[in-house]
Amino acid sequence: MGQRTGVTGAANREPLVLGIDGGNSKVDLALVDARGRLLGAVRGPTVSHQAVGLDAGMARLGELAARLMKVSGAVSKPDIVVGTLAGADYPEDVRLLERAITRLELGRDVVVLNDTFAALRAGASSGWGVGLVCGQGINAAAVAPNGRQARFPGIGDIAGDWGGGGGIAMAALQAAVRGSDGRGPHTSLEQAVPQYFGLKTAAAMTRAFYFGLIPESRISSLAPLVFEQAAARDAVARAIIDRLADELAGMAGALIRRLHLTRLDVEVVLAGGVFRTRDEAFYERLHQGLLGAAPRARFVHLDSPPVAGAVLLALDELARRGACPSVTTDESQSLRRALGAWDQGKQ
Repeated sequence: MGQRTGVTGAANREPLVLGIDGGNSKVDLALVDARGRLLGAVRGPTVSHQAVGLDAGMARLGELAARLMKVSGAVSKPDIVVGTLAGADYPEDVRLLERAITRLELGRDVVVLNDTFAALRAGASSGWGVGLVCGQGINAAAVAPNGRQARFPGIGDIAGDWGGGGGIAMAALQAAVRGSDGRGPHTSLEQAVPQYFGLKTAAAMTRAFYFGLIPESRISSLAPLVFEQAAARDAVARAIIDRLADELAGMAGALIRRLHLTRLDVEVVLAGGVFRTRDEAFYERLHQGLLGAAPRARFVHLDSPPVAGAVLLALDELARRGACPSVTTDESQSLRRALGAWDQGKQ
């Protein structure tokens, strides 16, 4: 994916904050003034140290930041840089990334957080609640009204994780093979999955993957097909989607209980590509599963990119330091709308 750039016309005023939201496929950067006015934003390919290596990722991040400063017209460095990054899972990861970003001299201070906190801050109206992320993988984080935090490592199978687009896609591929060879129940996935890859049978598909004719990286793109087959009343596909809903409800419920939010009107922010689905049965099962932990919980579908959360977290930190007043609700909403419009222009 090439670099993409977008700018909104706002005068450069101090102090400034820079938000960075980096996932496994792309990174967004946004420059904002103390009133939450968007000065500019850029998008580029991933800077993840796990995906491309630390040196390559930081070189790419430096280039994108320089581009952002140019298109925004800013003449001074941001006061605070907040990076909400995939792979910032343990304190060792956070320290590594903070040191690396600090060496780029993008701003005066650098704070690195896990990317789940950006999704939560971008969508939660009061800055607290649960952020439930379901994209390629799955993860969640929660913040209580008193500021206490909880989340999961989010590092895959060894952490007990299952789900996301990658999880349901692999489950569908396996179901197609097992249904066709008799190890599992028959399913429409037996035909739909091979056809997705341009083949007639599950056996031919298995062979193509084995010999490298189909890259395994394509498997995760099956996720929308699983929802389609579930909506068409295939029982096996629906069971996969039900499992995903149960996993998500379980993650959110565990965090709610850990932070003692069970009796509160907790917002659960839904972020990530899988939540673009309109499968009503999926959302109903997720909601019913969540109500067991928090009867007053409600969903918030994130309608702005998570980088909005990164810059709002930066503005929160700036206010805590007494460098500026806290952004108002109207200013936060305006910023979310501006970044939402920018994001729509990139799709």
